[in-house]
Amino acid sequence: MRASALQRFQALPVPSTTDEHWRFTDLRGFDPESFTANGATTVERASGMLDVDAAAVAHVSEGGIEIERAPDGIVFERLEGDPRLGTLVGADEKFAAHNAAEWQNGLLVRVPRGVELEKPLYVRIVNTVEGGALFWRLLVVAEEGSRVSFIEEYISETPALAGYSNAVTELFVEQGAKLEYVSIQSLSPETWHFASHRARVERDAELDWVAGGFGSKKGKVRIENDLAGQGATSRVTGAYFADGDQHLDYDTLQEHLAPNTTSDFAFKGALRDRATAVWRGMIRVSEDAQKTNAYQENRNLLLSDQAHADSIPGLEIKANDVRCTHGATISQVDRNELFYCMARGLSRGEAERLIVRGFYQEIFDRIEFAPVRDALQAALEARIPE
Repeated sequence: MRASALQRFQALPVPSTTDEHWRFTDLRGFDPESFTANGATTVERASGMLDVDAAAVAHVSEGGIEIERAPDGIVFERLEGDPRLGTLVGADEKFAAHNAAEWQNGLLVRVPRGVELEKPLYVRIVNTVEGGALFWRLLVVAEEGSRVSFIEEYISETPALAGYSNAVTELFVEQGAKLEYVSIQSLSPETWHFASHRARVERDAELDWVAGGFGSKKGKVRIENDLAGQGATSRVTGAYFADGDQHLDYDTLQEHLAPNTTSDFAFKGALRDRATAVWRGMIRVSEDAQKTNAYQENRNLLLSDQAHADSIPGLEIKANDVRCTHGATISQVDRNELFYCMARGLSRGEAERLIVRGFYQEIFDRIEFAPVRDALQAALEARIPE
């Protein structure tokens, strides 16, 4: 499988702006093969955004994976192989193929039928090697009727570290199960980040997904949800912030494959300086997915004249009894709001922070897990200068 994936990776060209899904993300100057594998043998740790009381903790870096603790009764171990591995994210795309060929560090999580965990499971992935590549693989299975929260956080050991981060996550939410999945990246602004996250949600199961993007230089994050069983529900909540010359790209898909399924997608981002962002979202409804209820929205707030965002919602509907809606906005900070705040004694930075807080409040209200909600709010406000 690795040899086949490597051949596929080598055969596929680096995407260019002539490819529709890469039209606004220019990868010129980036060569994924120029980043070196390294001989690190120890697992490095670094401080992240989150401070959570977790039932299980794993640390990942170029040197390997170290499991600090794991609760009894569940599988929380190094990923060596599994029949489901690669069934959701294959090797049909350049960076997914690179991951399939090169990953060494992976985690397998399996929550048995009917088990409910009160505390979350947590993994921190740290890029530590200058000019190095870190390939990460995650496979989570929430068996029938189980309840679990899983958090993964991507960080860089130092703010100026230049590296290549490549991640693949496959989530299986079986009948009647509920999975809360949180994925946050605050990589250095010199790190390229590419990720493919895909979930399959079965009958009457529920997926509550939170995505946060604050770091990285450039790349693409793919988020896909397959609502495969009748009554399946997914909710995806995202927040991102970029400044300097950062470029963030999100490509999302809500795939409705069964009747009476529901998806709710809301992403908001704020950009300042010369930062840019792309969001491309698709709701796809198959012929058999009658009674689908799907919603997606993307809102962007520009905090400078040079910041830029592209928002591309889409619908592809083959059923005739559905309710599908979408919305997208891109706007500058309202000067009247800014003047109103500053006229009452606030500095420009304080006024912008207040406006940004209000802009994101709807997103914060959707996040049920308090430590994650607080960390995202703190991270967003910290990016606005005094």
